[in-house]
Amino acid sequence: MSTVDAPGAEAAGAAPRTVTVIGAGTIGLGWIALFLGHGLRVRVNSRREEAPAVVAEALDLFAPYLPEGTADPAEFAARLEFEPDLERAVADADVIVENAPENLELKQELFERIGKAAPAGALILSSTSTLDPDAMGARMADSSRLVVGHPFNPPHVVPLVEVVAGERTAPEAVEEAVAFFESVSRVPIVLHRPILAFAANRLQSALLRESVHLVREGVVTLEELDRVVTHSIGLRWATVGPFLAFHLGGGQGGLRKWLGTLGSGLERGWEVLGRPSMDQATIDSLIEQAEAAYGSRSYEEWVQVRDAKQTAILRSLAEVDRNQA
Repeated sequence: MSTVDAPGAEAAGAAPRTVTVIGAGTIGLGWIALFLGHGLRVRVNSRREEAPAVVAEALDLFAPYLPEGTADPAEFAARLEFEPDLERAVADADVIVENAPENLELKQELFERIGKAAPAGALILSSTSTLDPDAMGARMADSSRLVVGHPFNPPHVVPLVEVVAGERTAPEAVEEAVAFFESVSRVPIVLHRPILAFAANRLQSALLRESVHLVREGVVTLEELDRVVTHSIGLRWATVGPFLAFHLGGGQGGLRKWLGTLGSGLERGWEVLGRPSMDQATIDSLIEQAEAAYGSRSYEEWVQVRDAKQTAILRSLAEVDRNQA
């Protein structure tokens, strides 16, 4: 892959921007790969002694599926460093991306320390999937530059980033967050107001609840449920969203016709959706079926399958968009 005109790269001769990634878990590893792929200097802050080895393994696994036009993976080492001390890790960072566990007290402590040690102009981002930026920054002297940038896993492949501001978040920080995510080929969507679990996970949760219900009731097996989704609504939603799908489903009359015909029955349909109990029997059944269906391959093998397929879809859609431009 060529570094020429790589998205997110700085002007020729200029030093790349420094991004400090806090945490080397699943999401942090995806961010590290993506940022390195786009020519940025990445500083990893992790207390895990094995962090360098974990990151190296992830880069080998993820590099083939980074967006086209990103930097040559062979060049990553020159722009990658590790700093276990939080204050030193953020001291001269341009962007800070926090990926700690979903523990409010832990995040409040982290952001209090980050706020004291980071440059005044640094953009401070959190990958949280549930917490409000005002709550996370409650102990900061100034939390105006703290913005939620919630990715959808895996962040090095899936483009969506939900951008969420708090009441104390500066509008220009939101604009900078959007520009930053766009520079690394993500698709940032700014939520108009905070809501618990944000938007994408709420949609995923609704589908997961009914998926568990259908499997629990014996309508389909876990593996069959996955095939139902990938061969129907999953394919549909990879190209059009729910509302455009129904708008097209109305034919020439669009959503107006579709709702006029079927809209009155929607609430009755919602009333029969399942509310499965996640008791031990249900949990054991789901785990047993998942291991039977997918246990023949390792985690790394399934990641390669997932990333290869999702990358192929994204590249095919990009080609369609280019041809229709």
